[in-house]
Amino acid sequence: MGTTVRRPGVYICGIDAAMDVIGGKWKVLILWALNERPCRFGELRRELPGVTEKVLASQLREMEADGLVHREAYDEVPPRVEYSLTPRGVSLNEALEPLGAWGRTNILGSSPAPGQVGEDDHVALIAGGP
Repeated sequence: MGTTVRRPGVYICGIDAAMDVIGGKWKVLILWALNERPCRFGELRRELPGVTEKVLASQLREMEADGLVHREAYDEVPPRVEYSLTPRGVSLNEALEPLGAWGRTNILGSSPAPGQVGEDDHVALIAGGP
């Protein structure tokens, strides 16, 4: 697990550096989706309503460059590509768990098990949701 070298600038603290890696609307949701299981590109698009193909591809490339996501291309016909979390991506998800718990308690007003949404949660988790 090396350091990320493609990001310019100087960071003030570790949170600043971490937020640079997970910044944007979709990266934490991609991490969450891949935490469940490896996914193909189309599966990820279905898991993340509202994300465009272009944005998803760009975010996955950035996450791969940051060492969070592994892209596995299988030598098959038709071609098949799966995305999964690297150990660095898994450790980032683990670091984000307390933040998710804080959001459930302080924003959603409930505390279901990690990774689950309570039955009585009537808050749209993804833009465009009910």
